[in-house]
Amino acid sequence: MPSPRILIVTAAFGEGHNSAAKNLALGLQSLDATVKVADPCQESTPLITNLLCQGYRFVTTHAPKLWYQIYQSTDDMDFSRQSSMFMRKPENALAAMVKNFQPHAIVSTYPIYPYFLDRILANQPDRPKVITVVTDSIEINASWRKAPTDLWMVTDPATRNIMQRAGLPPEKLIDTGFPVNPCFAKLQPRHAEESLDRFRVLYFPTSKKPHVRRISRAILDSSPQTTLTLVLGKNVRRLYKQAHEIKMAYPGRVRIIGWTRRVPELLSKHHIVVGKAGGATVHEAIAAQCPMVVFHLVPGQEEGNLKLLESIGCGKYAEDAYEVRTILTDLLADDASLWRSMKRAMALNPRHSGAIHAARHILEMISPTL
Repeated sequence: MPSPRILIVTAAFGEGHNSAAKNLALGLQSLDATVKVADPCQESTPLITNLLCQGYRFVTTHAPKLWYQIYQSTDDMDFSRQSSMFMRKPENALAAMVKNFQPHAIVSTYPIYPYFLDRILANQPDRPKVITVVTDSIEINASWRKAPTDLWMVTDPATRNIMQRAGLPPEKLIDTGFPVNPCFAKLQPRHAEESLDRFRVLYFPTSKKPHVRRISRAILDSSPQTTLTLVLGKNVRRLYKQAHEIKMAYPGRVRIIGWTRRVPELLSKHHIVVGKAGGATVHEAIAAQCPMVVFHLVPGQEEGNLKLLESIGCGKYAEDAYEVRTILTDLLADDASLWRSMKRAMALNPRHSGAIHAARHILEMISPTL
Protein backbone atom coordinates (compact mmCIF):
# COMPACT_ATOMS: atom_id res chain seq x y z
CA MET A 1 0.00 0.00 0.00
CA PRO A 2 1.44 3.41 -0.93
CA SER A 3 2.12 5.98 1.74
CA PRO A 4 -0.87 8.35 1.95
CA ARG A 5 -0.03 11.88 0.78
CA ILE A 6 -1.69 14.69 2.73
CA LEU A 7 -1.47 18.36 1.76
CA ILE A 8 -2.14 20.74 4.67
CA VAL A 9 -2.75 24.38 3.78
CA THR A 10 -2.63 27.18 6.34
CA ALA A 11 -2.34 30.96 6.58
CA ALA A 12 -0.39 33.32 8.82
CA PHE A 13 -3.45 35.37 9.82
CA GLY A 14 -3.44 34.28 13.46
CA GLU A 15 -1.30 31.68 15.20
CA GLY A 16 -4.12 29.15 15.52
CA HIS A 17 -4.12 28.23 11.82
CA ASN A 18 -0.36 27.59 11.70
CA SER A 19 -0.32 25.79 15.03
CA ALA A 20 -3.11 23.44 13.98
CA ALA A 21 -1.39 22.71 10.66
CA LYS A 22 2.01 22.04 12.19
CA ASN A 23 0.65 19.78 14.94
CA LEU A 24 -1.62 17.86 12.59
CA ALA A 25 1.40 17.21 10.39
CA LEU A 26 3.20 15.73 13.41
CA GLY A 27 0.21 13.47 14.08
CA LEU A 28 0.03 12.28 10.47
CA GLN A 29 3.77 11.71 10.22
CA SER A 30 3.66 9.59 13.37
CA LEU A 31 1.22 7.34 11.44
CA ASP A 32 3.57 7.09 8.43
CA ALA A 33 1.81 9.56 6.14
CA THR A 34 3.74 11.76 3.71
CA VAL A 35 2.80 15.34 4.56
CA LYS A 36 3.33 18.72 2.94
CA VAL A 37 2.43 21.88 4.88
CA ALA A 38 2.11 25.06 2.82
CA ASP A 39 0.82 28.62 2.99
CA PRO A 40 -0.41 29.56 -0.51
CA CYS A 41 -0.78 33.22 0.47
CA GLN A 42 2.76 33.48 1.86
CA GLU A 43 4.29 31.57 -1.03
CA SER A 44 2.56 33.49 -3.83
CA THR A 45 2.30 37.03 -2.44
CA PRO A 46 4.77 37.30 0.46
CA LEU A 47 5.02 41.10 0.62
CA ILE A 48 1.27 41.72 0.60
CA THR A 49 0.66 38.83 3.01
CA ASN A 50 3.24 40.15 5.48
CA LEU A 51 1.68 43.62 5.34
CA LEU A 52 -1.79 42.19 5.89
CA CYS A 53 -0.53 40.08 8.81
CA GLN A 54 1.05 43.14 10.43
CA GLY A 55 -2.19 45.02 9.93
CA TYR A 56 -4.19 42.14 11.38
CA ARG A 57 -2.01 41.99 14.50
CA PHE A 58 -2.13 45.77 14.95
CA VAL A 59 -5.91 46.04 14.60
CA THR A 60 -6.71 43.01 16.78
CA THR A 61 -4.35 44.31 19.50
CA HIS A 62 -5.01 48.05 19.42
CA ALA A 63 -8.47 48.38 17.81
CA PRO A 64 -10.43 45.19 18.59
CA LYS A 65 -13.82 46.88 18.06
CA LEU A 66 -12.81 47.82 14.52
CA TRP A 67 -11.74 44.23 13.90
CA TYR A 68 -15.11 43.02 15.16
CA GLN A 69 -16.86 45.09 12.47
CA ILE A 70 -14.55 43.66 9.81
CA TYR A 71 -15.06 40.14 11.15
CA GLN A 72 -18.86 40.50 11.16
CA SER A 73 -18.86 41.78 7.58
CA THR A 74 -17.35 38.51 6.33
CA ASP A 75 -20.61 36.73 7.22
CA ASP A 76 -22.17 38.31 4.13
CA MET A 77 -19.28 37.65 1.73
CA ASP A 78 -19.64 35.14 -1.11
CA PHE A 79 -16.35 33.23 -1.21
CA SER A 80 -17.65 30.83 -3.83
CA ARG A 81 -16.72 33.35 -6.52
CA GLN A 82 -13.18 34.61 -6.98
CA SER A 83 -13.60 38.36 -7.06
CA SER A 84 -10.39 39.46 -5.33
CA MET A 85 -7.28 40.29 -7.33
CA PHE A 86 -5.16 39.58 -4.26
CA MET A 87 -6.53 36.04 -3.83
CA ARG A 88 -6.03 34.94 -7.44
CA LYS A 89 -2.32 34.28 -6.99
CA PRO A 90 -2.83 32.18 -3.82
CA GLU A 91 -5.53 30.19 -5.64
CA ASN A 92 -3.20 29.56 -8.57
CA ALA A 93 -0.42 28.60 -6.16
CA LEU A 94 -2.73 26.13 -4.43
CA ALA A 95 -3.71 24.64 -7.79
CA ALA A 96 -0.02 24.12 -8.60
CA MET A 97 0.56 22.44 -5.24
CA VAL A 98 -2.31 20.03 -5.83
CA LYS A 99 -1.04 19.21 -9.33
CA ASN A 100 2.56 18.64 -8.24
CA PHE A 101 1.96 16.82 -4.94
CA GLN A 102 -1.07 14.74 -6.05
CA PRO A 103 -2.48 14.40 -2.51
CA HIS A 104 -4.99 11.81 -1.41
CA ALA A 105 -6.48 14.43 0.94
CA ILE A 106 -6.20 18.18 1.36
CA VAL A 107 -6.65 19.60 4.84
CA SER A 108 -7.32 23.31 5.32
CA THR A 109 -6.86 25.08 8.65
CA TYR A 110 -7.94 28.38 7.06
CA PRO A 111 -11.58 28.87 5.98
CA ILE A 112 -11.00 30.38 2.53
CA TYR A 113 -9.04 27.56 0.85
CA PRO A 114 -11.96 25.09 0.50
CA TYR A 115 -13.65 27.63 -1.80
CA PHE A 116 -10.48 27.70 -3.94
CA LEU A 117 -10.39 23.92 -3.97
CA ASP A 118 -14.00 23.67 -5.08
CA ARG A 119 -13.03 25.52 -8.25
CA ILE A 120 -9.63 23.84 -8.65
CA LEU A 121 -11.05 20.31 -8.37
CA ALA A 122 -14.31 20.94 -10.23
CA ASN A 123 -13.40 18.86 -13.30
CA GLN A 124 -11.06 16.36 -11.63
CA PRO A 125 -12.53 12.83 -11.77
CA ASP A 126 -10.63 11.30 -8.83
CA ARG A 127 -10.62 14.39 -6.65
CA PRO A 128 -8.92 14.15 -3.27
CA LYS A 129 -10.94 14.51 -0.09
CA VAL A 130 -11.16 18.05 1.27
CA ILE A 131 -11.18 18.37 5.06
CA THR A 132 -11.64 21.61 6.97
CA VAL A 133 -10.13 21.96 10.45
CA VAL A 134 -12.12 24.66 12.27
CA THR A 135 -9.74 26.45 14.63
CA ASP A 136 -12.41 28.59 16.35
CA SER A 137 -14.78 27.42 19.08
CA ILE A 138 -18.50 28.02 19.66
CA GLU A 139 -18.62 31.37 17.79
CA ILE A 140 -18.20 30.11 14.22
CA ASN A 141 -18.01 32.55 11.31
CA ALA A 142 -20.05 31.83 8.17
CA SER A 143 -16.86 31.39 6.14
CA TRP A 144 -16.26 28.15 8.06
CA ARG A 145 -19.87 26.97 7.98
CA LYS A 146 -20.41 27.57 4.26
CA ALA A 147 -17.11 26.02 3.15
CA PRO A 148 -17.50 23.37 0.42
CA THR A 149 -15.83 20.46 2.20
CA ASP A 150 -16.17 16.72 2.67
CA LEU A 151 -15.68 16.96 6.42
CA TRP A 152 -15.39 19.52 9.23
CA MET A 153 -13.17 18.72 12.20
CA VAL A 154 -14.07 20.78 15.25
CA THR A 155 -12.57 21.52 18.64
CA ASP A 156 -15.26 20.41 21.08
CA PRO A 157 -18.78 18.95 21.41
CA ALA A 158 -20.44 22.36 21.91
CA THR A 159 -19.02 23.65 18.63
CA ARG A 160 -20.18 20.52 16.83
CA ASN A 161 -23.71 20.95 18.21
CA ILE A 162 -23.81 24.63 17.20
CA MET A 163 -22.71 23.86 13.65
CA GLN A 164 -25.23 21.03 13.41
CA ARG A 165 -28.03 23.34 14.56
CA ALA A 166 -26.88 25.76 11.84
CA GLY A 167 -27.90 23.10 9.31
CA LEU A 168 -24.67 21.21 8.64
CA PRO A 169 -25.00 17.42 8.23
CA PRO A 170 -24.00 15.65 11.47
CA GLU A 171 -22.14 12.89 9.60
CA LYS A 172 -19.75 15.54 8.27
CA LEU A 173 -18.99 17.03 11.69
CA ILE A 174 -16.29 15.27 13.72
CA ASP A 175 -15.19 16.38 17.18
CA THR A 176 -11.49 15.57 17.18
CA GLY A 177 -10.38 18.37 19.49
CA PHE A 178 -8.01 21.15 18.47
CA PRO A 179 -4.83 19.63 16.96
CA VAL A 180 -2.46 20.41 19.82
CA ASN A 181 1.09 19.09 19.81
CA PRO A 182 1.03 15.29 20.36
CA CYS A 183 3.58 15.72 23.18
CA PHE A 184 0.78 17.02 25.47
CA ALA A 185 -0.46 13.43 25.86
CA LYS A 186 2.88 12.50 27.45
CA LEU A 187 3.24 15.47 29.81
CA GLN A 188 2.22 15.35 33.47
CA PRO A 189 0.15 18.38 34.53
CA ARG A 190 0.21 19.94 37.97
CA HIS A 191 -1.94 18.01 40.43
CA ALA A 192 -5.04 19.57 41.97
CA GLU A 193 -4.11 18.47 45.47
CA GLU A 194 -0.46 19.54 45.51
CA SER A 195 1.01 21.98 48.04
CA LEU A 196 1.14 25.57 46.82
CA ASP A 197 4.12 27.09 48.59
CA ARG A 198 4.86 28.68 45.22
CA PHE A 199 2.10 29.57 42.77
CA ARG A 200 3.66 29.62 39.31
CA VAL A 201 2.00 31.97 36.82
CA LEU A 202 2.79 31.85 33.10
CA TYR A 203 2.14 35.12 31.25
CA PHE A 204 1.98 35.66 27.47
CA PRO A 205 1.78 39.44 26.97
CA THR A 206 0.50 41.20 23.87
CA SER A 207 2.72 43.77 22.15
CA LYS A 208 1.26 46.62 24.22
CA LYS A 209 4.13 47.96 26.35
CA PRO A 210 2.01 49.34 29.24
CA HIS A 211 0.27 45.98 29.63
CA VAL A 212 3.52 44.20 30.48
CA ARG A 213 4.11 46.35 33.56
CA ARG A 214 0.48 46.54 34.69
CA ILE A 215 -0.39 42.88 34.29
CA SER A 216 2.95 41.66 35.68
CA ARG A 217 2.58 43.81 38.80
CA ALA A 218 -1.02 42.65 39.22
CA ILE A 219 0.11 39.02 39.09
CA LEU A 220 2.98 39.49 41.54
CA ASP A 221 0.97 41.65 43.94
CA SER A 222 -1.88 39.14 44.10
CA SER A 223 0.02 37.06 46.68
CA PRO A 224 3.55 36.81 48.10
CA GLN A 225 3.62 33.19 46.93
CA THR A 226 3.21 33.97 43.22
CA THR A 227 6.13 33.71 40.83
CA LEU A 228 6.01 34.88 37.24
CA THR A 229 7.34 33.45 33.98
CA LEU A 230 7.15 36.08 31.21
CA VAL A 231 7.21 34.65 27.68
CA LEU A 232 7.91 37.54 25.30
CA GLY A 233 8.03 35.47 22.10
CA LYS A 234 8.27 37.54 18.93
CA ASN A 235 7.98 40.73 20.98
CA VAL A 236 11.22 40.17 22.89
CA ARG A 237 13.00 43.25 21.52
CA ARG A 238 9.94 45.44 21.93
CA LEU A 239 9.07 44.36 25.48
CA TYR A 240 12.35 43.30 27.11
CA LYS A 241 13.03 46.67 28.78
CA GLN A 242 9.66 46.66 30.53
CA ALA A 243 10.01 43.00 31.49
CA HIS A 244 13.48 43.58 32.90
CA GLU A 245 12.16 46.45 35.04
CA ILE A 246 9.64 44.08 36.57
CA LYS A 247 12.31 41.46 37.20
CA MET A 248 14.45 44.02 39.07
CA ALA A 249 11.47 45.28 41.08
CA TYR A 250 10.55 41.75 42.27
CA PRO A 251 13.90 40.01 42.87
CA GLY A 252 13.86 36.23 42.69
CA ARG A 253 10.23 36.03 41.54
CA VAL A 254 10.43 36.71 37.78
CA ARG A 255 11.82 34.67 34.90
CA ILE A 256 11.99 36.10 31.37
CA ILE A 257 11.88 33.89 28.28
CA GLY A 258 12.08 35.07 24.67
CA TRP A 259 10.99 32.85 21.81
CA THR A 260 10.62 29.20 22.79
CA ARG A 261 9.50 25.83 21.46
CA ARG A 262 8.77 24.59 24.98
CA VAL A 263 5.27 26.03 25.45
CA PRO A 264 3.69 22.59 26.17
CA GLU A 265 6.23 21.94 28.92
CA LEU A 266 5.83 25.45 30.35
CA LEU A 267 2.05 25.12 30.51
CA SER A 268 2.31 21.73 32.21
CA LYS A 269 4.72 23.07 34.86
CA HIS A 270 2.74 26.19 35.76
CA HIS A 271 -0.37 26.51 37.90
CA ILE A 272 -2.15 29.07 35.73
CA VAL A 273 -1.66 30.96 32.47
CA VAL A 274 -2.54 34.59 31.80
CA GLY A 275 -2.91 35.60 28.16
CA LYS A 276 -4.92 36.37 25.07
CA ALA A 277 -7.87 34.13 24.15
CA GLY A 278 -6.35 32.93 20.90
CA GLY A 279 -7.38 29.49 19.69
CA ALA A 280 -3.95 27.90 20.04
CA THR A 281 -3.28 29.28 23.53
CA VAL A 282 -6.70 28.36 24.90
CA HIS A 283 -6.61 24.81 23.60
CA GLU A 284 -3.02 24.29 24.69
CA ALA A 285 -4.01 25.43 28.19
CA ILE A 286 -6.89 22.93 28.15
CA ALA A 287 -4.55 20.19 26.91
CA ALA A 288 -2.08 20.95 29.72
CA GLN A 289 -4.90 21.19 32.30
CA CYS A 290 -3.63 24.67 33.16
CA PRO A 291 -6.46 27.09 34.14
CA MET A 292 -6.47 30.42 32.31
CA VAL A 293 -7.11 34.07 33.01
CA VAL A 294 -7.97 35.85 29.77
CA PHE A 295 -6.96 39.53 29.81
CA HIS A 296 -7.26 40.35 26.09
CA LEU A 297 -10.10 39.27 23.85
CA VAL A 298 -10.65 39.92 20.14
CA PRO A 299 -14.43 40.37 19.76
CA GLY A 300 -16.09 37.83 17.52
CA GLN A 301 -13.63 35.09 16.75
CA GLU A 302 -12.16 34.76 20.27
CA GLU A 303 -15.35 35.15 22.30
CA GLY A 304 -16.16 31.50 21.69
CA ASN A 305 -12.79 30.44 23.11
CA LEU A 306 -13.58 32.23 26.36
CA LYS A 307 -17.06 30.64 26.42
CA LEU A 308 -15.42 27.24 26.04
CA LEU A 309 -13.12 27.87 29.04
CA GLU A 310 -16.07 29.05 31.10
CA SER A 311 -18.21 26.07 30.10
CA ILE A 312 -15.49 23.69 31.31
CA GLY A 313 -15.08 25.74 34.48
CA CYS A 314 -11.40 26.53 34.02
CA GLY A 315 -11.24 30.13 32.83
CA LYS A 316 -11.95 33.70 33.94
CA TYR A 317 -12.02 36.98 32.01
CA ALA A 318 -10.29 40.08 33.39
CA GLU A 319 -11.03 43.45 31.81
CA ASP A 320 -8.00 45.15 33.36
CA ALA A 321 -4.99 44.64 35.63
CA TYR A 322 -7.07 45.17 38.78
CA GLU A 323 -9.33 42.27 37.83
CA VAL A 324 -6.30 40.07 37.08
CA ARG A 325 -5.06 40.69 40.62
CA THR A 326 -8.52 40.10 42.12
CA ILE A 327 -9.04 36.84 40.26
CA LEU A 328 -5.66 35.44 41.26
CA THR A 329 -6.20 36.45 44.90
CA ASP A 330 -9.58 34.71 44.86
CA LEU A 331 -8.09 31.60 43.26
CA LEU A 332 -5.62 31.27 46.13
CA ALA A 333 -8.10 31.96 48.95
CA ASP A 334 -9.10 29.12 51.32
CA ASP A 335 -6.10 26.96 50.42
CA ALA A 336 -6.65 27.67 46.70
CA SER A 337 -10.06 25.96 46.72
CA LEU A 338 -11.21 27.71 43.52
CA TRP A 339 -8.00 26.87 41.65
CA ARG A 340 -8.26 23.25 42.79
CA SER A 341 -11.87 23.01 41.57
CA MET A 342 -10.75 24.34 38.16
CA LYS A 343 -8.05 21.69 37.99
CA ARG A 344 -10.52 18.94 38.84
CA ALA A 345 -12.88 20.17 36.13
CA MET A 346 -10.07 20.05 33.58
CA ALA A 347 -9.08 16.54 34.64
CA LEU A 348 -12.63 15.44 33.76
CA ASN A 349 -12.24 16.98 30.30
CA PRO A 350 -8.91 15.71 28.86
CA ARG A 351 -8.28 17.16 25.38
CA HIS A 352 -4.60 16.46 24.73
CA SER A 353 -4.71 14.19 21.66
CA GLY A 354 -6.51 16.23 19.00
CA ALA A 355 -3.76 15.94 16.38
CA ILE A 356 -3.64 12.15 16.64
CA HIS A 357 -7.45 11.80 16.63
CA ALA A 358 -7.68 14.03 13.55
CA ALA A 359 -4.86 12.17 11.79
CA ARG A 360 -6.55 8.81 12.34
CA HIS A 361 -9.87 10.10 10.99
CA ILE A 362 -8.17 11.47 7.88
CA LEU A 363 -6.34 8.23 7.15
CA GLU A 364 -9.47 6.14 7.72
CA MET A 365 -11.39 8.43 5.38
CA ILE A 366 -8.96 7.99 2.48
CA SER A 367 -8.00 4.34 3.08
CA PRO A 368 -10.41 2.99 0.39
CA THR A 369 -8.62 5.09 -2.26
CA LEU A 370 -5.08 3.90 -1.45
